[in-house]
Amino acid sequence: MSPRVNQGPLPLSDVGLESALVDGLAEVERRLEVAVSRTSVLADAPSRHLLEAGGKRMRPALALLTAQLGTGTSEEVLEAAVGVELTHLASLYHDDVMDSATTRRGAPSAHQVWGNSVAILAGDLLFARASQTVAGLGAEAVKIQAETFERLCVGQLHETIGPPDGEDPVEHHLEVLAGKTGSLIAAAAHFGGLFAGLEGAALESVVTYGERVGVAFQLADDVLDLTSSAEVLGKTPGTDLREGVPTMPVLLLRRAAAAGSVDAEGRRVLDALEGDLSSDEALGAVVQALASHPVMEQAREMARGYARDAVAALDVLPASPAKDALSEFADLAVERLA
Repeated sequence: MSPRVNQGPLPLSDVGLESALVDGLAEVERRLEVAVSRTSVLADAPSRHLLEAGGKRMRPALALLTAQLGTGTSEEVLEAAVGVELTHLASLYHDDVMDSATTRRGAPSAHQVWGNSVAILAGDLLFARASQTVAGLGAEAVKIQAETFERLCVGQLHETIGPPDGEDPVEHHLEVLAGKTGSLIAAAAHFGGLFAGLEGAALESVVTYGERVGVAFQLADDVLDLTSSAEVLGKTPGTDLREGVPTMPVLLLRRAAAAGSVDAEGRRVLDALEGDLSSDEALGAVVQALASHPVMEQAREMARGYARDAVAALDVLPASPAKDALSEFADLAVERLA
């Protein structure tokens, strides 16, 4: 089965850049298929599961795009893009087990098909493949991969444990997003710039850009979980609410309640969230009420603010089509909120 790739970060206005990215992503896809299909019949089926379900391939696209700021796509850039996407896919297997998610990208989650143990081991296998891929790129690449993996784990731990007493849950959530999502997108930008010859402030700028874009993208997803259709999401809208996963709109509403400034409708939403959301009717009513509450615009603006900050990080770079494309990339991460 061929993967259903949704080229989420594309198209870009520069035809030459878009063509280079399309060609590069096609090669990344070919290498990904090889990477998940070289162990055994028993291992290949679960490890291929999410790859075949498709995806935006945002992280490989960003690695390829940042490389255009320097010497362009190379063997090292392609391999790094593969390593980053394998790491991302591996993390999704583990996330779905921890969140008891029933679907991913419109398909049954791996643990629904093979059980928790197989899904976890499939994720571990993909982490191993990612490490093998990155190991061929040298010590600096291994260091970036290891530090990113640590941040992924810490981010997941912080989300699972929750904020300690006295910490603002909104700020805690932003730190979780920076760890769970921003760190790997920053690594993609880092790899692309590093293997295209960027150094110093230029390289640092794309790393900062990547992390901020990652947080913006995930904040946008927090909103879209409540405002998009099941067909677009690949899961039931409001699934995060049902599973008790913290999202920015709910956290902003709770912060308003703690400050004594929540309105009556917001209070009704918070009360409903404490009730039984197992039925689609109950969940749908809460989703509708929250989606129409003013707190949603606060969350949207927060996402847009991170996207603007991401673009501002690129100010040290000279003008170029690739820099313009990165600005477009940031806009595309949040324009889904329109």
